[in-house]
Amino acid sequence: MATPGTIVTVCTANICRSPMAEALLRHALRAQPEPLKSWKVVSAGVAARPGESVSGNSVSALKKVGLDIKSHLSQPLTRELVDNAIAIFCMTESHRAMIQVTMDPVPRNVYLFREFMPRSAEKEIGDPYGGNLAEYEACRDEMVEAIPSLVEFLKELAAKKK
Repeated sequence: MATPGTIVTVCTANICRSPMAEALLRHALRAQPEPLKSWKVVSAGVAARPGESVSGNSVSALKKVGLDIKSHLSQPLTRELVDNAIAIFCMTESHRAMIQVTMDPVPRNVYLFREFMPRSAEKEIGDPYGGNLAEYEACRDEMVEAIPSLVEFLKELAAKKK
């Protein structure tokens, strides 16, 4: 269940990328002052089946940086999650397009996870599904690289909400 003040990370099935993004962003926000440290971070998928286990390689890639996501279970992106979201961070433009096509009214707070990176940076995070651990680690590293720019964006968002 979503509560107001929720940040949602989104991928396709909510078993690889978005659970990693959720854990990484939650970890980063815990080190921030209020209100950021109290914001809830959840993940969902635009084509997720509820209750699927997280990918073993996602678990392994995050375990290497001290985060445990083995108990994560997938959930579909719902209207309630969208309505309660401060921000929704997608992995690809196709995820953003899917949200914009399926949600009415269209949410205005949908961004790419790497959208706030320098202009020259790749903005999408590719799907490592079915790949080897090195591909999942590369995916994780693309997320880690984006975290400082996301935190800065969220600080600005928090300042506007005051």
